[in-house]
Amino acid sequence: MPTVKTVYPGELRTENEHLQSGCKLITDAPLDNQGRGEAFSPTDLVATALGDCIMTIMGIKARDKGIDLDGTRIEITKIMAANPRRIGEIQVTFRFPDKLYTEKEKRMLEAVSKTCPVALSLHPEIKQNIQFIWP
Repeated sequence: MPTVKTVYPGELRTENEHLQSGCKLITDAPLDNQGRGEAFSPTDLVATALGDCIMTIMGIKARDKGIDLDGTRIEITKIMAANPRRIGEIQVTFRFPDKLYTEKEKRMLEAVSKTCPVALSLHPEIKQNIQFIWP
């Protein structure tokens, strides 16, 4: 069974529906690639998926260990490369809330972040610059 159903209404836009939840998502081509830039671009979604996946993997481990990560903020920067046009680098910075984390917890969460399926699925030429800012 499909995961997502997509319709192309034209004008470099896609309308996507996650079939299990019914959640909808629109993409637009970016302004620098003939689009309107009114929504996430497909490459924005790739970069976002990396940050969200790492956060989810850390969240699972944190929940299992009784560590509170609520309020963690993520800043994601996608850097495009040319010839061919592609994602060259994704920068992800995690800013953890002002709570007390032990060195062991920090090391454990940073280590488990490396098991993110999105990170492991990206082409090795895409530089993944991941930073953790602890209080």
